[in-house]
Amino acid sequence: MKKREQQEGRWRRGAVLTAFLLAGFALLARAVELQVVDRDFLQDQGQARHMRVVEVPAHRGMITDRHGEPMAVSTPVDSLWAHPGELLAAGERLDELAQALDLSPNRLRMRLEARLNREFFYLRRHLAPEEAEAVISLGIPGVYSQREYRRFYPAGEVAAHVLGFTNIDDQGQEGLELAFDGWLQGKPGAKRVMRDRLGRVIADVENIRSPRPGADLVTSIDLRLQYVAYRELKAAVREHGADSGAIVLMDPRSGEVLAMASQPGYNPNSRSNVSPAQMRNRAALDLIEPGSAIKPFVMAAALESGDIRSDARFDTSPGQMRVAGHTVRDIRDYGELDLTGIMQKSSNIGATKIALKTEPEALWRTLTRFGIGELTTSAFPGEAPGRIRHWQEWRDIGRVTLSYGYGLSTTALQLAQAYAALANEGQMPEASLLHRENTPSPRRVISAGLAAELMAMMEAVTEPGGTGLRARVDGYRVAGKTGTVKRSGPGGYADDEYQSVFVGAIPASRPRLVGVVMIDNPRGEEFYGGAVAGPVFSQVMSDAMRLLDVPRDRVEAGMESVILRAGGDS
Repeated sequence: MKKREQQEGRWRRGAVLTAFLLAGFALLARAVELQVVDRDFLQDQGQARHMRVVEVPAHRGMITDRHGEPMAVSTPVDSLWAHPGELLAAGERLDELAQALDLSPNRLRMRLEARLNREFFYLRRHLAPEEAEAVISLGIPGVYSQREYRRFYPAGEVAAHVLGFTNIDDQGQEGLELAFDGWLQGKPGAKRVMRDRLGRVIADVENIRSPRPGADLVTSIDLRLQYVAYRELKAAVREHGADSGAIVLMDPRSGEVLAMASQPGYNPNSRSNVSPAQMRNRAALDLIEPGSAIKPFVMAAALESGDIRSDARFDTSPGQMRVAGHTVRDIRDYGELDLTGIMQKSSNIGATKIALKTEPEALWRTLTRFGIGELTTSAFPGEAPGRIRHWQEWRDIGRVTLSYGYGLSTTALQLAQAYAALANEGQMPEASLLHRENTPSPRRVISAGLAAELMAMMEAVTEPGGTGLRARVDGYRVAGKTGTVKRSGPGGYADDEYQSVFVGAIPASRPRLVGVVMIDNPRGEEFYGGAVAGPVFSQVMSDAMRLLDVPRDRVEAGMESVILRAGGDS
């Protein structure tokens, strides 16, 4: 019996040993299979789980002013995204993630569950790199980060209406950002990377395609002038309780826009509570009836066609006249006026008599030649062309009201380009919001002699007795024109709502700048263009002449003796 038990024990030990030997052999065989036979396959499978092809974002081009000052730059940021399935599988950590992102845990879960069939879902966009790293360092499964760029505008609201802005994907939406989006946008690259189990990149494996950064854009804007223009426009709109305003400064020789501002404004760096009305570039998009600012072009048509002579005089008494059942009025009886007097006093009766003596076709052709009712060459997105009816559609009353700026529409930018032609010896430049190394040849619209004659008339506007006296700039001759029109609406023209305009060139002897100021619906006792828009022009141009170091061309009364003494005994 004892012997039999010993034999059975030896058999059991042998069986166990054999089993261990077989198991060891199986493990050894499997190891050989994994390490030798299936090595490449398993390596590929492992790498497939940790290797990813990721997009390498491209840097959007910078926008600068004409002197290289940055106006729009892209800064690196990180965005957090999640694989909904992986993140929901780690459901116990959702509360921790929600707290880190300042989100509602229930809302986060609902959004993830709604996207279970997707592999990509943004959690938060455009975080500072250190904020994103703080979340990634929590090691929550299914949460990843990627590098992106966020647009920043150093000048803030000062240049917002010119530049526009980009959306969260860095695509241009308004202004120059939209107009030149294809130029500014880069082309993303791609690379193959290895991630660890937490989704962090631990190695760059292969560069598939290098990113191509966007090109920089140099604008025509001079940020120094832009600040001045924006500051004075904003102050005037606030002072007069106006609805809105616009200002344009243009170089009459090159057509480059050196400043363009609008009110109301907005900060493009923070647009959460911005309304569409605040984003509107009123200098290029808002149509206005120019009022008496159109009179220099009416005179140009009459003089060029020979329908009136330079020494013509017109009786404007008794300060009103009837035309086709319509009463034309001046603010007082000016009596007999020559052409300079009509311009200086802004006589509607004088302008009416000139228009009625001018052939309609000649008047229409002159206005359209100056670009009235047509798009400028600025290429600003959404720019309004304005409108002027064809001369064959005019009636006498239409020609009359057109002579003092009613019945046609234009923009502040369009007016600036038209007046640039007067300031540039009758040659109209092509308006541009980009800095030009080589200026295209301007288009001649009237003779140099006629342009000089009109400029001399407009100088009288800012002299004593003129409607634009408050647009004067100390030490400089100013040629300009005021404009005041009643606002039109669905019910016709309002009796107590106005648009105030002043357009001028400085220095008149050799214009360096043309400026247009428009204030919409000023409230209070003052509403005439010379009283509301004229002072804005004066203050802006005073600072602009100093910033541009433009020599004075006016000798003030009492300064002659000082100049003589400074010159010595000779």
